[in-house]
Amino acid sequence: MVKHIVTWKLKNENKSENAVKIKELLKELKSKINYIKELEVGINENGGEYDIILITSFNDYDDLKSYDINEDHCKVKDFIKNCVISRVAIDYTV
Repeated sequence: MVKHIVTWKLKNENKSENAVKIKELLKELKSKINYIKELEVGINENGGEYDIILITSFNDYDDLKSYDINEDHCKVKDFIKNCVISRVAIDYTV
């Protein structure tokens, strides 16, 4: 199993609204992309450097690569790119 974890720091403009929208869009991907085995999204409620975290699981790196180029996922990525200052991601095998 492969874990894919991403965190984003959002721009201050419409930060709260964008965080909620990003969370909704990401959660919808679970029902649209069948090779996502697990998906969890959280909004940081205690401040800190990053505002949102995404934790996903895939069977293997091929599924993760397919996810990365999936049309539905790309639409969400395009929205997120307009809202963020920075992004950090890590992928690892469990």
